[in-house]
Amino acid sequence: MDNSDNNTTSLVLKHISELLGGSSPPAMPEELAGNEEFVALHNRLMELRLIISDFARGNLSYSIKMRGFVAGGLKALQSNLRHLTWQAQQVERGDFNQEVHFLGDFSVAFNSMVAQLDRTMKELKQNEEALTILTESLQKEIDLRTAAANALRKSEARFKYLAEHDVLTNTLNRRSFHAMALSELNNAHENGTTCCVALLDVDHFKNFNDTYGHTEGDVALQHIVAVAQGHLRQSDMLGRYGGEEFIFFFGKADLEQGVAVAERIRHAIESAPVKLSNGNEIPISASIGVAVILPEWYEQENADKLLQFHIANADNALYKAKQAGRNAVQPAPIMEPKLQQEKQESLNA
Repeated sequence: MDNSDNNTTSLVLKHISELLGGSSPPAMPEELAGNEEFVALHNRLMELRLIISDFARGNLSYSIKMRGFVAGGLKALQSNLRHLTWQAQQVERGDFNQEVHFLGDFSVAFNSMVAQLDRTMKELKQNEEALTILTESLQKEIDLRTAAANALRKSEARFKYLAEHDVLTNTLNRRSFHAMALSELNNAHENGTTCCVALLDVDHFKNFNDTYGHTEGDVALQHIVAVAQGHLRQSDMLGRYGGEEFIFFFGKADLEQGVAVAERIRHAIESAPVKLSNGNEIPISASIGVAVILPEWYEQENADKLLQFHIANADNALYKAKQAGRNAVQPAPIMEPKLQQEKQESLNA
């Protein structure tokens, strides 16, 4: 072999070595550019270099047109990698039946990962279902407890109402009226305002019951309350004192104003006959006694005695109204409570 052949062989081997090992492809030697076989080899190696470079960057879209063993191997690898990409996408969508069998240790690791994901997702689903059942159970328990609490509050409110109100007329009963009147007396004292208490008694109510029956008598009492409440002011209270007697508290009212309110109530009752169950309308009337309470008479420790004193004072005035012929309002004389007199006498002793 002459030196020329040796030089050509060296150039070819060097160029192939640089194509396979260099970071950048070398330029084709000018001495070999005219050799068609060398140019064809150069182009095939360049294409292989390009394919391998794309594979290394994850680009599997290159269309391999080469033929032969190496090209076939690259095509098979490209196909497997594309299929692996599709399998990974399926796993991402929740298909954990995918298995890989062509990449050795990677296949084992991939299949193990997918199996672990499958187990984890199943456990998560089971836990989610258990949590859903538990949540629904807790919600039912909360709903039951809420309903029970609401029912209890309603029941407590109902019992409280029943404890404070007269069942027949829905007015304050005697005990609760007394407690609320004491509270209003305290407010009247603090604000320096005068107030009144009044007692109302239905005229000839026994005769009404004897004539029309106790059921119609109950209707008459309810009628009296409805009429009276229509003429009360915001600062007034009404309670059932007992039988056919009702008690009023007129807040922010001197004796003249208290008598005026009572007179409106008396006149309204006189003007509105009781309608019986058979449709008949029966006239009815009431007598009222009114007593005034001045704020300077109030003392915290004697509030109950003060109220009782003026209720008795109003009751005496009511008795006088009945003696005078009924269907009337009678003011009680303005009387300083005996408890004040007794206290003053004690201080002077």
